[in-house]
Amino acid sequence: MIIIVESGATKTDWCAVQQDGGLVEVKTAGMNVATMPAEAINKIIAEAAAQLNPGGEKVEEVHFYAAGLIVPEGEKVPAAAVNLDKELRSFFPDAEMEYASDLLDAARSVCGHEPGIAVILGTGSNSCFYDGENIVKNVRSAGFILGDEGGGACLGKLFMADFLKGLVPEPVASEFAAEYEVDYMTVVKNVYRSDAPSKYLGQFAPWILERYDSCEYVRDLVDTNFRNFIERALKQYDIANYPVGVVGGFGFHQQDKLRKVASEYGIRFSDIIAAPIEGLVKYHTGKR
Repeated sequence: MIIIVESGATKTDWCAVQQDGGLVEVKTAGMNVATMPAEAINKIIAEAAAQLNPGGEKVEEVHFYAAGLIVPEGEKVPAAAVNLDKELRSFFPDAEMEYASDLLDAARSVCGHEPGIAVILGTGSNSCFYDGENIVKNVRSAGFILGDEGGGACLGKLFMADFLKGLVPEPVASEFAAEYEVDYMTVVKNVYRSDAPSKYLGQFAPWILERYDSCEYVRDLVDTNFRNFIERALKQYDIANYPVGVVGGFGFHQQDKLRKVASEYGIRFSDIIAAPIEGLVKYHTGKR
């Protein structure tokens, strides 16, 4: 049995590939593996393990993907995953363990063993050039304040900056103010003093996108967000000779808009998918 794990701050997706090729998928709470106590990690793993392998098959491999899991050369376990590794081995003692970043997760899912450009477009954004085995170039995301162009939080940030300066046209501005608590001090508190500012800004993206077809201002803002991502990140890769694969709910659900802007640059897409698990199953079972 092979177990594939994608862990984020809010949820963790687990997939067990059984010996007969059957799949068992489980969702649990998210794990911040760098800061979460070992007891909490143990509880989440126990919950998943009970559902993933009720027949008691031997687990031969565990592939664990999460943001920031960069394995130093010559080592197998990144410093952030020491507690996680200990707890996983208590449940799967015979398994070969692999830890990798969410960016390698995306690259493997959309490129398989072929070279290409891989993109994450969710609340945030990231990208890389992948040579079929390793990430060989990464234009840094820089987070929602300095980067994350193309993602949902960046769209919310662009809109909110205009809203606070009185640049959002009517009736959109009044409709927004009527639906959300967005007085100046509330916005400042949530952006500069909360634990999840990118999540706060990203929550406005669906509301903004509902007005894409009816409001020129919104249309320009959304297109600019994608165009900034292409100009500031994707154009640093060889987009003329390699396809671009996209992973993430934001990119997937807005792919018609993304494709429209990307066509201006001659970008060709391989896959645009909401979640990478299907591609990862093919990758780890040798079918891709």
